[in-house]
Amino acid sequence: MSPHDDRPATAAPALWGYAAVRAVGLVVLVVAAAVAGEDAWHRLRGRWDSVWYARIAEHGYGHEVTLADGSVHSDLAFFPLLPALERGLSVVLPIDVATAGLIVSWAASLGAAWGIYAVGARVAGQRAGAVLAVLWGVYPTAFVQSMAYTETLFTAFAAWSLYAVLRERWVAAGALCVCAGLTRPSAAALIAAIGITAVVSVVRERRIDARTAAGVLIAPLGWLGYVVYVAVRRGSATAYFEVQAAWGNNIDGGVALARFVWENLTGPVPLAGVGLLAALALVGWLVRLCVRQRQPLPVLVYGIAIVVIGLVGAAYFGSRPRLMMPAFPLLLPAAVALARLRDRPLVVVLAALALASGAYGAFTLLGPGPP
Repeated sequence: MSPHDDRPATAAPALWGYAAVRAVGLVVLVVAAAVAGEDAWHRLRGRWDSVWYARIAEHGYGHEVTLADGSVHSDLAFFPLLPALERGLSVVLPIDVATAGLIVSWAASLGAAWGIYAVGARVAGQRAGAVLAVLWGVYPTAFVQSMAYTETLFTAFAAWSLYAVLRERWVAAGALCVCAGLTRPSAAALIAAIGITAVVSVVRERRIDARTAAGVLIAPLGWLGYVVYVAVRRGSATAYFEVQAAWGNNIDGGVALARFVWENLTGPVPLAGVGLLAALALVGWLVRLCVRQRQPLPVLVYGIAIVVIGLVGAAYFGSRPRLMMPAFPLLLPAAVALARLRDRPLVVVLAALALASGAYGAFTLLGPGPP
């Protein structure tokens, strides 16, 4: 543990390593897209959720799409910080909002890698922190980190907020959590991590510090503020949750997930169901490793809460790995183990993972469905 875990010079190996593995992913995508006759950059900046964010950046909220089954998808399901940044950057620079979204996402990815490194270094040492940042860059759905999506922006705020909690900088942690709360609904996990850690700290020390209280009170304001905005705009206290439910993103406690796994187990290809069970077992095993590793309370609560949020909703199953990607603490046990390797075998392992991640990303991005 070092008081200088957040310095750029100290974080340089992590940032260069992260940039290298993401570059591998992009090269694989460009080559695969060229072979398939597709436009790789369009896949990164102009498809699926990226289109919704760009439209909000250009025209503000108010767009709806009615599907064939009668359900209505409203752009109020998307939080405002990314489109606000896209719009601001497109005003300052001679670029369109879609390109601005890519720039924001790529810049935020480096900020996220830096924050992840800082948390990992604080918990397990600088080498493990650097490996942790690189591992996050080769996560199976890491291709989303190169898209005009919110995952990198959210993870950057979350990682630095957790780092601030570890350094007992409660006001900074709360302020960063506000930004996370304006980025993604999964900021609820970060709010829980800050709140639970603060309560434990107060109980242990038997006193309430003013800065701790301020940080806890500030933390939910971003998430809560947007929920209130939607409520006022729609004239209903539960409007935000109704909007999400229309998208199929309501919380059902995991019923939809269980049904999806069961349908695959009893369907024409039972092996798919077995694979899903194996993936869920792997997630459970990683959570168990994090608990056994005795990760600091805010880091542990955040990681587990992100996983829970990703599993208890009725969202499209294919999006769940992406929804859980901000749970970088789950990679910390593997980072600690890999950090024990010598440099050459470590580079070989990470390079192989980067190629595998890039191949999966190209396959997914060039396919028909959203990540």
